[in-house]
Amino acid sequence: MTDEEDEGSMTLSVGQRVRLAADLRLAGSVTPAGEPPQETGAFAASLSLGAGIEGTVEHVEEHHRQQNHEVREYLRLKSLLDDFGRQMPSASRTQLEEQVGTLEEHWAAYQRRMLRVTVRVRLDNGFVLDDVPEEVFASV
Repeated sequence: MTDEEDEGSMTLSVGQRVRLAADLRLAGSVTPAGEPPQETGAFAASLSLGAGIEGTVEHVEEHHRQQNHEVREYLRLKSLLDDFGRQMPSASRTQLEEQVGTLEEHWAAYQRRMLRVTVRVRLDNGFVLDDVPEEVFASV
């Protein structure tokens, strides 16, 4: 991880006190308690929460980067080159090095993508926000 990535990441931890960093508007369908699941969406509603409301982190979930085909192929070929490259005939090694070289851009892009982290926070007013990107909160 580079220094630039380090500065941008915040990863919250369970039990940490946080505050909303911006106003939030939650909108969607509302179902009265006890209604069957197929009745969802009977009402529409919205709720606004003002920046500065504090709460406690209850759960942190890291969503790891997804490896596409090119990244998996880069890892496979790079491992092959690292493990057996010295034993390969010169032409085969050169061809493998070229294949790895063409995939390095995909590998670099994969590594630059930030790890997505979502949290569940119990706000002091009793509301619970779940599966919210951690960037919505600031440490207290």
